[in-house]
Amino acid sequence: MPRQIGSVDADRKYPALSDLRRRARERLPHFVWEFLDSGTGTEATKARNRNALDSVLLSPSILHGEVTPNVGTTLLGQRMALPVGIAPVGMSGLVWPGAERQLARAAAAAEIPYTLSTVASQTPEDLGDVLGDRAWFQMYPPRDPEIRADMLRRARAAGFSVLVLTVDVPVGSRRERQVRSGLTQPPKLTPRLLAQVAARPAWAWGMARGGMPRMRLIDDYAGRSTGLPSTRHAGYLLRTSPDRDYLRWLRDHWDGPLIVKGVLRSEDAAMLEADGVDAIWISNHAGRQFDAAPATIEALPDIRAACTLPLIMDGGIEGGLDILRSVALGADFVMMGRGWHYALAALGAQGPGHLAKVFRADLEANMGQLGLSRLDEVRTRLLADRAHADERPA
Repeated sequence: MPRQIGSVDADRKYPALSDLRRRARERLPHFVWEFLDSGTGTEATKARNRNALDSVLLSPSILHGEVTPNVGTTLLGQRMALPVGIAPVGMSGLVWPGAERQLARAAAAAEIPYTLSTVASQTPEDLGDVLGDRAWFQMYPPRDPEIRADMLRRARAAGFSVLVLTVDVPVGSRRERQVRSGLTQPPKLTPRLLAQVAARPAWAWGMARGGMPRMRLIDDYAGRSTGLPSTRHAGYLLRTSPDRDYLRWLRDHWDGPLIVKGVLRSEDAAMLEADGVDAIWISNHAGRQFDAAPATIEALPDIRAACTLPLIMDGGIEGGLDILRSVALGADFVMMGRGWHYALAALGAQGPGHLAKVFRADLEANMGQLGLSRLDEVRTRLLADRAHADERPA
């Protein structure tokens, strides 16, 4: 059985996300690590996300007396205890046994959003008893309107109040690191992979109890689609590439907030605002989909200038300072997927709660350095982009 680690020990051994990432790699079979950590192509977009965040500088301010930072915020009419939530990761249950339930429970305890993927290893109904009131359902758009309507019904009935439409996966990406690792969909434990599993007893123990994960929501509908190629997993067989009519259909059939995820162009943001969405999620799929995409933090200012909607951003976030950088450039909220799974793999069920504590401490420390009591005040501490200073007229 995995050993539990106390709060004090966790604070000392894992004070940053990088520590949790390192520990997660030690506990996961190699093919699972590659599934979680990889991007696509040469992973230039993944690196670009991180490098672009590092280039955003903020100016500390002095003589503010004692500052008590308030790290909470409001999004879509709901109070969030932290300005960061849990983004959807398909097949979370492959990363860690029972991941979706554990993440949903942790999010409810931390009073932040949890987003369940359409291609998760647990269904909306599986999570109904652990969801808080900040539960989001992410939809990869089914082409069949009956399946689409039934997914919405099930998500709403299970307690999900926000719908997230992902639009940046018109086709599957290659993700070469995953291919090299030997991972297939659905996962099959070949002798090569079994050798990796044997070296990771905590992961193996959990999988032995629950069985290898599968896309259970998608499996419920896979038999309804006919005349489709059998060379791809059911998640892709059911999907379509949505257009504006598809978006309007969702707007008409979902009675809660609707977010569109995967936006990188200001023109698209303005169009989405005109079409009645409630928030925009700036994302390049964490570098997992297209390797020549801009960093999300680079796309953020133009999108902020083009619309008045709440803006959510992901991509490269590793701590409270990155959250402040994002807010400084116009984000209202950030999301993170991989990091919460690093925490879960590193420390089991207590990992996500520990990471939420790390984020809070990092936000408070950096806001103190900046002399801020509220998150939105960080926009007054953004340093001008010196790289383009010479191009501006005198």
